[in-house]
Formats: sequence, structure tokens, C-alpha cells
Amino acid sequence: MGGVLEGVRVLDFGRYIAGPYCATLLAEFGAEVIRVEKRDGSEDRFVAPVGEGGEGALFLQINRNKKCITLDPMKPEGQEVMRRLVATADVVVANLPPQTLRAMKLDYDALKAIKADIILTTATAFGGPGPWSDRVGFDGVGQVMSGSVYMTGAGDPPYRAAVNWVDFGTALHCAFGTLAALIERGKSGRGQIVEGALLATALSFTNATLIEQAVINVNRVPSGNLGQTAAPADIYRTKDGWVLCQVTGQPLFKRWARLMGEEQQWLNDPRFADDISRGNSGAIISARMARWCAERTTQEAVDTLGSAMIPTGPVLSPQQALDHPHIRAAGFMQDVDYPGLPKPAPVTRAAVRLSETPGKIAARPPTLGEHTDLVLAELGYDNAAIAALRKDGVI
Repeated sequence: MGGVLEGVRVLDFGRYIAGPYCATLLAEFGAEVIRVEKRDGSEDRFVAPVGEGGEGALFLQINRNKKCITLDPMKPEGQEVMRRLVATADVVVANLPPQTLRAMKLDYDALKAIKADIILTTATAFGGPGPWSDRVGFDGVGQVMSGSVYMTGAGDPPYRAAVNWVDFGTALHCAFGTLAALIERGKSGRGQIVEGALLATALSFTNATLIEQAVINVNRVPSGNLGQTAAPADIYRTKDGWVLCQVTGQPLFKRWARLMGEEQQWLNDPRFADDISRGNSGAIISARMARWCAERTTQEAVDTLGSAMIPTGPVLSPQQALDHPHIRAAGFMQDVDYPGLPKPAPVTRAAVRLSETPGKIAARPPTLGEHTDLVLAELGYDNAAIAALRKDGVI
């Protein structure tokens, strides 16, 4: 497909998000990624189904630009196919528990015995070492164990985020680590293990809150959408919807006070002297902002705040996000056809742009086993051998 990673071959044994999306990012910038699935399709292929074949929205999002083969790696013949595949690869991505990697002979020692400079990129729920190293988990375990869920909502009950930010954050870390490992291999010729963990990602994202707690023992409690370390920072009702406004730093607060037409009131009161003071008095400032927003439509509010260079945005439903003029004009998403879909799927491009070597969505996500024969032929299997593997339930 071309791109900065052209010539890099990645085997994607990933499931759900952290592994597959890491591999997707590599594919978007030119790596050849071969997704290896169960013969009847891996579970993550069918999450939130949208097509005739049951393929889900998540699969369509994070598996573009890949080839797909089916394989039972637990059979001896499947192990031989894997051995040949690994011998041609630069990177193996497998966000599977350590015991599963060992059972599938995808652990680093087994891979290195086949190809000495292989890079294994893996992610677990809890990382290690530690008493929970072998336990499994999804995105939510990182959210609840990092302090994030505790601080979300009004506190009873606590709320986790609907978006799997821990999974996607882990995928980003793993992609970054894989690129670093490829650079190191180019210098030294050595492969290595790149290891991410959902809990590590979640803790890295909430780290400032944890630092504050450790250093000054502030013991914060959740406060809904009201910010605690600056103000105004909240979600406000308008005549026809909701808008978010976030003001942090003295220059922004001065702009906000000027927009309110009340500079003397807000800028000369010691309760509002700096961000943390404003956070401590956030309810007072937020009440003023709430009155201002209630007098305007959402469009009027975001246009006025935007013109004043104050961070703001409307609260959009999924359909409104698809229809928003800036989102459409910026080209963040690309319509991708897929067999059996009633209409093209709007797939987001990688959320980073390189001016000279940009990534691209060059191919739709693969159908189940779409490239099995092609990849096996490249590995030296002839038509009869491929037919025998299919008859024996290996592919």
C-alpha cells in the first residue's frame, strides 16, 4: 500500500481493541498486516452487528487495510502454518494472556526460535509483575481501578465512560512502542517484547489526579460535570440543547470576564484569583455561565464563545456528530464499502496527519478468511495442500 512502514509485515492475532487497533495504525501507515482469525470468526468480528454477515461496527472501524486468514493454531498442521508465517514477519501483535500465548506458541521465546529479530507486541489487562498478572479483563477494569470511575458522575452510583478509552489508549501506546522497537531493531538488529497493559494506560491517564492525592492528600469527590481545578468548566443548558465550556488559565478567564461584561467583578475578587481558587468557587462562576447560556441557542452560544477564543463545543448525539459541518469538512472519516452493508460505513482515519508521508485507508476490512489462499500460496502451499488443510479443519 506504500507509506512510511512499507515493507514491514505484521501478524495480527489481536482480539477486540488494544491489539487490532495497534495493528490498524501500523497498517494505515503502510505495514502489511495479516489478521489471523478462528475458522468460524473471532468474537470481536461480531460486536454491534451492522451487516448481513454479522460483522460489527467495531470490526469495521479497526480492521481496515488488513488481509485475513483463518487458522486453527492448536493443530500440528496449524502450527506449521504459523511457523512459516512467523518466519516472514517483523512484528507479531497478540493482546492475549501470557498463558494463552504459551499455549499457542506465540510467546517470545517460541517466536524468537523461529525468527531471531522478531518483535512481539502484546497487551494484558493488569500488566506485571504482580499478583494479578495472569488475570483477564476488559477496558472497564482499567477505568474502575485508576480513580477515573470514582471521579465520574455524582458519585452514587459511579459511572464508567461509554467509550473504551483505556483500550484505545493501550493500542496507541502499543503502536508507539512497536515503532520504537522497529527503530531499535534497525540500529542493533535486535527484536524485543513490547508490552502494554490496560491498567497501566488508565493510571497514566489519571496520573495527575493520583499525584495530587499522594502529595497533598486532597481527597476529591465527584462533582458531576463541574470542573474542580478551574472555572467556568461545566456543561450548560441552552435554549435548545447543551454546550460545554472550559476555561483554564488567566488569559482565558480574562476573555470570559470580558465576554460577560463584568471584568471588575470577576478579576478583582480574591476568590477568583487563580485556577485553583476558581475551581474551589466553581459553583458561583458556573451559575453565572449557566444564566448566560440559558439565554441563547446552542449555535449562538458556541459561535459567540468560539469567536471570543474560549474553548467550547455542543453536546452532540451520534447522528449530530456525523452531520456536523466541521466534522464533515475536516475529512476525519472516510466512507468505506463492505459486503452486505446497506450503506457505506464512515470509518475514522488515523487521528494524526503526516505532511510528507500521510496514512490512508486503502482497503476495506477483510471478510472472514478472504486472503487465506493467497497468503498460504505465498508461504509455498500449492492448491492441493491448501485444499487438504481446509478439509482437515486447519483453515
